[in-house]
Amino acid sequence: MKYIYYTLLIFLFTLNCESSPKKNSQNKKNTEKDLNEVKSNSNKILLLSDDQMKFDQNILLVKVGQKITLTLKHVGKLDKTIMGHNFVLLKKDVSVSNFAQLANESANNDYIPNNSNDIIAHTKMIGGGESDTINFDAPEKGVYTYICSFPGHFALMRGKLIVD
Repeated sequence: MKYIYYTLLIFLFTLNCESSPKKNSQNKKNTEKDLNEVKSNSNKILLLSDDQMKFDQNILLVKVGQKITLTLKHVGKLDKTIMGHNFVLLKKDVSVSNFAQLANESANNDYIPNNSNDIIAHTKMIGGGESDTINFDAPEKGVYTYICSFPGHFALMRGKLIVD
């Protein structure tokens, strides 16, 4: 009985060791693919969000003046009143925490402050299974912050749009 038990353990250990390099190799290929997609400077951007309060990309690369088509897709299942997401691209040097505080007070406007001069572009608030597409021109060279302005989300749901 011990012999069978030890043989089974060795078999499982060997199986696990053999599959790990394949997983690591596959993960490396996926990471390289993701980086190549980000580096492609495409004018079409697909940004995914989910029920775990995260964007799938935290760095977007574009060229100065490039016409950008950005689609935000919520791949989660929760309604926008519970786990809504949007994409808000802020101008340079805008205080994210100050903007988020103003956004919290703008529930009636999808958490976009009325008459704000801090925004370059934004999507509407979406829930699970929904998407929204916007078009905008890439601003001048620099690094710009994008966030989700749903209350409390900006701490985790943020990234950088790098304009070169």
